[in-house]
Amino acid sequence: MRYRIQLRETDEGWAVSCPDLHGCHSQGDSKEEALSNIADAIRLWLEVEAEENGIKSVETMEIAL
Repeated sequence: MRYRIQLRETDEGWAVSCPDLHGCHSQGDSKEEALSNIADAIRLWLEVEAEENGIKSVETMEIAL
């Protein structure tokens, strides 16, 4: 899956959120750190959502067709 994110530069660094996943936000001192942190936040958000819905395992991967 691909998710849209929104990056905002602030006085404290970079704020980032994923509008498709309610409440999925992160931040970083640099843009690169914020992007890495939101990727982790998205993975964790999906794991928690799966656990709450009784899904035993969630795997994230990319495939090309």
